[in-house]
Amino acid sequence: MADRPFGFGPSGGSGSSDEGSGGPGDPPGGQPPNPFGPLGDPQQLADALRQFADMMSWQGGPVNWDLAKNVARHTVAAESDPSVLDSDSHKVAEALRLADLWLDDVTSFPTGVRQAKAWSRSEWVEATLPVWSKLCDPIADKAVNAMGSMLSASPGELGEGMPAELGPTLAALTGGMGGLGGLGEMMRRIGGMLVGSQIGSAVGALAREVVSSSDVGLPLGPPGTAALLPAGVTAFGEGLSIPVEEIRLFLALREAAHHRLFAHVGWLRAHLLGAVEEYARGISLDETRLRDAMPQIDPANPDAIREALADASLFKPDDTPAQQAALARLETALALVEGWVATVVEDAAGSRLPQATALAEAIRRRRGAGGPAEHTFAALVGLELRPRRLREAAALWRALTQARGADGRDAVWAHPDLLPGDEDFDDPEGFVRGRPPLDTSELDDGAGEE
Repeated sequence: MADRPFGFGPSGGSGSSDEGSGGPGDPPGGQPPNPFGPLGDPQQLADALRQFADMMSWQGGPVNWDLAKNVARHTVAAESDPSVLDSDSHKVAEALRLADLWLDDVTSFPTGVRQAKAWSRSEWVEATLPVWSKLCDPIADKAVNAMGSMLSASPGELGEGMPAELGPTLAALTGGMGGLGGLGEMMRRIGGMLVGSQIGSAVGALAREVVSSSDVGLPLGPPGTAALLPAGVTAFGEGLSIPVEEIRLFLALREAAHHRLFAHVGWLRAHLLGAVEEYARGISLDETRLRDAMPQIDPANPDAIREALADASLFKPDDTPAQQAALARLETALALVEGWVATVVEDAAGSRLPQATALAEAIRRRRGAGGPAEHTFAALVGLELRPRRLREAAALWRALTQARGADGRDAVWAHPDLLPGDEDFDDPEGFVRGRPPLDTSELDDGAGEE
C-alpha cells in the first residue's frame, strides 16, 4: 500500500484483503462484519483516514488531478511500461523528419513540428493530462457536487455505528468544515479523489492503446511536439504482417499532418476543444444511479466506490436541441480533421509505402470502432471520441483536392464559416460546385483563436 495512494489503484482490484472478511476470524455470536471493511481495526482505519488529509487539501478544482495522474501511471505500469531506448528515439525522429519532407509536396501548410519525441506510455499521460483536465472538469464538477449534496442532506448516514475511536480523526478531517455537520463538504473532496481515480484509470487505459500524441483526434500534447509511442506502434502492427518500419513511417505521417493543421489553422485548437467542452456542459448526471451506489461507501475501501461508479453509467447527454447541436458540431469537427489528415497522408504515402492502403483501412476501422479504453472513457464521462462519417469527410476533402488542388483545399480552413457542414458530407460534389474558389486575403487567420 505504501507505493500508491490509500484505497486507489488501477482497475481490476478491490483493494481488499482476506483479513477480516469472514471465516474463523469472525466475531463470536454471528455478529455482522465490521462495517468498516477489511481494515477491521478502528485504529488501522483511523491511520488510513489520516492519509486522506493531504489529498483532502487539494484546491485545484473538482477533480484531484495529482491523484488522477498517479492512478493513470499505476494503470500503465500494471502491464509494464518500459523506458524508451535511445535507438527507438532515433527511429522515431527519423520517421517524423522523413514524413515532414513528404508532406511538403501535398499540402500548403508548412511543418508544425518543432521537436520530435518518442514517449513511453507514462510520458504520454504526463504530457496530455493538462488537456484532459480542461475537458473533464465540467463533467466531474457535477458528480462531485452531487455526492456532497446527497450526504449533506443526510449527514448521519456515515455516523451510524461509527466506532468512538474514529471521532477524533473525522473531527480533524472536517474541522475546517463545521465538524461532522461538514460531511457534505468533506465528501465533495473525497468525491474529487474518487472521480480523479476514475479518470486516471480511464486515461491510463487509453495510454495503452494510443500510438501518438494526436491519436484520438484532439490536440492533447504540447503544441509543436510530435510524438510516437514505440510500444503503441508495435501493438498497432500486431497481426498486420507489415514491416514495422513502414508502420512507423505511416503513423509518423499522420502525426506530422495533425501538427501542420493545428499549427497553421490558428482558430482550430480552440474550436475543437470548445466543441468538446460545449458538449460536456450538456451532460447530465444520473443521480438515481449515483444514489443507488452511495450505500456502498466504505471509508476503508474506496476501491469499492470506484468499482461501483465504473459499473454504473452515471453520465448521459441531455436530449435537447442544444445538446444535439453540440454533438453534431463535435462529430463534424472530429470528422473534418480526421478526413483531411487521411487525405494528405494518402497523397504523401502514394507509391512510397507499398502497404499504405492497408494501413489506411486499418486506421479507419480502428478510429471508427474505437478501442476498449475509448469505450471505457465514453462510459465514464459521456464523451465519444470517435469521428463519425469519416469516409464521407475524406471523400469531401478528396473532391476538393481534385477540383482545386492542395492550395484550394487547404484554403477552406481559413475561417470556420468556410468549412463544410454535416449536410455537405452527403453531397461532396455539390459542396465543391456550390462555392467558388476562395479569396482569403481579407480573412483573419486567427479568427476564433483564444
